[in-house]
Amino acid sequence: MTDKPTGPLDGLRILDMSRILAGPYATQLLGDMGADIIKVERPVVGDDTRGWGPPYVTTAKGEATRESAYYMSTNRNKRSIAVDMGDPAGAEILRKLAEKCDVVIQNFKVGGLTKYGLDYDVLKQRKPDLIYCSISGFGQTGPNSHRPGYDLLAQAFGGMMALTGAPEGEPTKVGVGIADVMCGMYASNAILAALRHRDKTGQGQHIDIALADTQVAWLINEGVNYLASGQEPKRRGNQHPNIVPYQVFATSDGHLVVAAGNDAQFARFAALIDLPQLADDPKYTTNSARLENREGLIAILELRIKQMQKTPLVAAMEAAKVPGGEINTIAEVFASEQVAARDMKISMPHPLAASGHVDLIGNPIKFSETPVTYRHAPPLCGADTDAVLNELLGENAPKTEKS
Repeated sequence: MTDKPTGPLDGLRILDMSRILAGPYATQLLGDMGADIIKVERPVVGDDTRGWGPPYVTTAKGEATRESAYYMSTNRNKRSIAVDMGDPAGAEILRKLAEKCDVVIQNFKVGGLTKYGLDYDVLKQRKPDLIYCSISGFGQTGPNSHRPGYDLLAQAFGGMMALTGAPEGEPTKVGVGIADVMCGMYASNAILAALRHRDKTGQGQHIDIALADTQVAWLINEGVNYLASGQEPKRRGNQHPNIVPYQVFATSDGHLVVAAGNDAQFARFAALIDLPQLADDPKYTTNSARLENREGLIAILELRIKQMQKTPLVAAMEAAKVPGGEINTIAEVFASEQVAARDMKISMPHPLAASGHVDLIGNPIKFSETPVTYRHAPPLCGADTDAVLNELLGENAPKTEKS
């Protein structure tokens, strides 16, 4: 940890009125890069995810706190203020704070902040160069704009669940809230682009970003496969729609993945599993041929690989430069030398944790000159209210109820 921001966004200030996952994930990314994130929470209750446990941070007495692991995952590098925007005085505090910030981000339902005077139209009158990012389930316009913004709904609406799962099984969501996470990443990218425009022109703007839109956007190749062919994509479990073999295989003692992305890799793979003739068979020589004859080839590969042991086969693939590898459990992921070498597991001091610290997932961005910094552990609700108000609004700043 370091006390002073040194990242590329040092000097940028963001008023974060979002909660749950998409907005907080976006602001955590920006906070890691040096931005000052002021997290606005409801007094006493705080961000909804504080109660999304167990597991929770546990005190030295073995007592569970209100700090859930879910909350901890997306709220480091922030300062928390507890302000009741339903109170006119609280709403005015937030309007004044917005004037001191470069960016406001919120994920209330469409029109939900208008009654508090915290919508873009009001705030841009007070700060014309403000960047204001609204995250919602289905966007500020369109027939579904009234619908709530839940990750599961976005995955269902946007087609991801139709693509995910076993061919004969039910549509399946991704194992984490990926629609929320991707929306947060799109939001952070859009905020940075809008700031670039502001710095060139002095002009602020409103960013309208929706979970459903971003979900549709990252259909990527499967979405364009459909647009190009008119054919509805099929659920293929762990198989790839355009590459064969590219999937999970069972060995005699576990599972691994094979990702032969081109014909040369397939030929080397066929040779190392003692089936070199497959690479010379016209049915399997090219990827297009393998796609056409997928079922026959996979049956042959499954039978052969089932007779082999996982660890030697993974080693042989690595030696032959055939992409693939083991399938790690989460415990194996965080115990790996690779994760340690890349600082993808970090520890930060925490005032309530029995050990004095909490373990978190590191930021994957590696800058050569302006590295990310870990300055603040996920804050207690309202822990920074007086400090932030005094800093930004002066010594006569009103005192507000803390958690």
